[in-house]
Amino acid sequence: MQLIMALTSSWKLILAATVVMLGMWTSQSTARTLPNASMVLEKHENWMAQFGRAYKDDAEKAMRFKIFKENVEYIESFNEAGAKLPYKLAINKFADLTNEEFKTSRNGFKMGSHPKPSYKVSSFKYANVIAVPASMDWRMKGAVTAVKNQGQCGTCWAFSVVATIEAINQIKTGQLLSLSEQQLVDCDDKEHGCEGGFKNNAFEFIVQNGGITTETNYPYVRFKGICDTMKASEVAVQITGYEVVPANNETALLQAVANQPVSVSIDSSSLDSQFYSSGVLTGGCGTNVDHEVAVVGYGTTTDGIKYWLVKNSWGQNWGEDGYFRIQRDVPQIGGLCGIATTASYPTMII
Repeated sequence: MQLIMALTSSWKLILAATVVMLGMWTSQSTARTLPNASMVLEKHENWMAQFGRAYKDDAEKAMRFKIFKENVEYIESFNEAGAKLPYKLAINKFADLTNEEFKTSRNGFKMGSHPKPSYKVSSFKYANVIAVPASMDWRMKGAVTAVKNQGQCGTCWAFSVVATIEAINQIKTGQLLSLSEQQLVDCDDKEHGCEGGFKNNAFEFIVQNGGITTETNYPYVRFKGICDTMKASEVAVQITGYEVVPANNETALLQAVANQPVSVSIDSSSLDSQFYSSGVLTGGCGTNVDHEVAVVGYGTTTDGIKYWLVKNSWGQNWGEDGYFRIQRDVPQIGGLCGIATTASYPTMII
């Protein structure tokens, strides 16, 4: 009987000790969690102030904070796990958007039906180019205007096309003019305005219209409006047509970019694209293209990574001052992110 009582007493002591230990662990866990939650909340408040973000009520703020917190966790875990990767992610102006919201509002590639051009599309004139520079940056040659911002409107197709026309005009005439994306958005009825479009249709429209006007004359307003035919008739730059780069061929794309910036389509649907900050993107994307941009150069890092230099249309406070770099010459059909899947450039005879 005394033995049973002694054992019972021992079990009570063990149970009590266990309860105490569990309490200590819970307290320590809570102590760790509360500062972390507080830190994320502070980050969100600072982020709202930085980007001028306001919400209509507490319910929306709570929802957006939850999304922000999840995105911050992804960014931090990626940067920690991928410390040796050649690119980094960062909290940016898209931090309170789900990836689906981001894709819907920023990506606007829509190939749709491609009407037969009213003229014969020239063959790829750079096919016989053999010697190309080891690197190229058309910005340094004065052929690239400042990075623009399409806003929450899927007009990337217009910005991609305009960037290449601005460039070829400067290359041919020595004059860099900022041209009108809004003219394409309003007046090109083969496209879908903020719902997307396709570069080759836009090139065709500009040929048929007799050219394109300046951004100053027909400024961007981030929504599709009624075509202002008076403004559209004030042509600043004319092109003779466009040429298509052989599909899924990075060598051909290199031949073209060595001579002028090129409009391309890419897969920009991932969180890595949404929060890209710097470096050479080497993954985090497929080849189902959904966004159009302009390749304005190429090069090789000091670590030997070949890359494409790409001008985006998400503003200068995204990526590397509005640009990003994508790995070049990868053993993948279409190139990384599908960058060589569909590419074309305008032609001009002066």
